[in-house]
Amino acid sequence: MLVTTANDLPGLRITRTIGVVRGITVRSRNVVSDALGGLQSLVGGRVGAYVKLAEAAREEAYEHLLEQGRAAGADAIIAMRYDANEIMPGITEVLCYGTAVKTEVG
Repeated sequence: MLVTTANDLPGLRITRTIGVVRGITVRSRNVVSDALGGLQSLVGGRVGAYVKLAEAAREEAYEHLLEQGRAAGADAIIAMRYDANEIMPGITEVLCYGTAVKTEVG
């Protein structure tokens, strides 16, 4: 599955727009990542515990996006974006969305 943040695919022609597809996950922090994150934030710089948590959430949402795209019959997803919202303290929704399309060499 070809996925791009662009609105077109150079070298390919979009033959059909299937529609919006999305992947979503909801993640919570845990005691260990909060403790590590808190310690790392005291010294400043990159907070590795939270980076790892954020990357895992994005990857899970992305995989769900691909599943939806395949199920819809797409061979590409254009205009892919991420969004995140805190549902409540410590619980975050990560959304990955885009437009599923069919393409051909053109």
